[in-house]
Amino acid sequence: MSQQTPVQDSTRYEAVIGLEVHVELSTHSKMFCGCRNVFGAEPNTLVCPICLGMPGSLPVINRRAIEFLCKVGLALGCTIAAHSKFDRKNYFYPDMPKNYQISQYDMPLTTGGSVQLPSQKIVRLNRIHLEEDTGKNIHAGGHMATSDYTLIDYNRAGVPLMEIVSEPEIASPEEAEEYLVQLKTVLLYLGVSDVKMHEGSLRCDANVSIRPVGSTTLGTKAEVKNMNSFRSVVRALQYESQRQEEAVRKGERIVQETRNWDETRGLTYSTRSKEQAHDYRYFPDPDLVPLTIEQGMIERWRSEMPEMPLTKRQRFVSAYGLADYEAGLLTSDRVTADFYEAATAESKEPKLVANWMLGDVRKFLEKHGLTLATSLIRPQPLAALIKSVTSGNISGKAAKEVCDILVAEGGDPQNIIEKRGLAQVSDEAAIKQVVDEVLAQNQDTVASYKAGKVKALEFLVGQVMKASRGKAKIEVVRAMLLERLG
Repeated sequence: MSQQTPVQDSTRYEAVIGLEVHVELSTHSKMFCGCRNVFGAEPNTLVCPICLGMPGSLPVINRRAIEFLCKVGLALGCTIAAHSKFDRKNYFYPDMPKNYQISQYDMPLTTGGSVQLPSQKIVRLNRIHLEEDTGKNIHAGGHMATSDYTLIDYNRAGVPLMEIVSEPEIASPEEAEEYLVQLKTVLLYLGVSDVKMHEGSLRCDANVSIRPVGSTTLGTKAEVKNMNSFRSVVRALQYESQRQEEAVRKGERIVQETRNWDETRGLTYSTRSKEQAHDYRYFPDPDLVPLTIEQGMIERWRSEMPEMPLTKRQRFVSAYGLADYEAGLLTSDRVTADFYEAATAESKEPKLVANWMLGDVRKFLEKHGLTLATSLIRPQPLAALIKSVTSGNISGKAAKEVCDILVAEGGDPQNIIEKRGLAQVSDEAAIKQVVDEVLAQNQDTVASYKAGKVKALEFLVGQVMKASRGKAKIEVVRAMLLERLG
């Protein structure tokens, strides 16, 4: 009896990803009580009977949280519901002191909307709803599976939490990262959250499945949690989609489950079977009346919206003549965009301002471990520095020295130029003296130039500029050298 060779599965598979992004809102107080909403306080000091779910305590909706979510909805093109409600999502985890979470089930605040990626792809949104955050488990030894005990900090319980749910339209881990970057930029522009993943104010869960390329049927999904950076998201989704593909090729069945990402080991592992909506026994919260938002209030919030990053990026290209890449970098956050526009208005040099901000300013910010928000450099001094260069008052090399000081210490560029003696020298007698010294010290190079090696001239120019500490006007230096060299 002949032995059959196993048939190789040549099917090409593609990942299908949907993201659930949880964003803590930067309100002064929690979602349903007056406890302060701040990060880093001593454990269990920002709690009260309401956020701990004590008998007889009654929640009150945080109006500012409603406003923040609706502004996000407006920015992303969502439909804002005139009528909404809050529901109780029942489950029993130690970090949920009520044994239920106040959330939204079938009547979320917004539906629809989309996020546009740099590739121009549109990722549709399913909904954005509002709920309260849970407490935080702190496992002794850092890992639940190996710890002897777990501590719980309820300071985070009750913090306003916005959940942005995408449709399963993201095609790769890299595309998921692009989606998150665009979403984070919008949230920062609106000022509704500080979106710091390392502090937990932005968290991301991913629903991952695979299917044969060309198929429109969704496969069985696994939910991946515990990703604490954009890099973790990419790595986790790469691993999980590959895991599922390898399992399918072996003939194994993918089960619907929740899996955690282990950053150290670089893999996902199963934690529990995935719950369905009916497992949570949703019902309307009896302590909260249905929410009605008047159209006039929505229009007022719309009028308060800043220009969004995509619109600003397109305007920077058309109004300032920037390349799309430059405009993308300069509009990546609101502080940078506002700085650029202020410096451009002062200098009337949009291209030069872009070059300085994306070049030397950024380099010196990195050198000193600063950002534009934390640096002492201001738009007007940068514009003044650029004017000093274009007017010939200071050389490009000296301007870099001034820029370094502006980034680290702030100040007025003209004062720095005068204090450090960086102004360009245009006095021909002074320059002639330096030129004569350089020519006398470099007779071999002079001979090379006279023998026809024209590049020798640039070496001599560089030596004169070095001897003058960059203060000699380069046009005068070049002309004088050509005259002296015959």
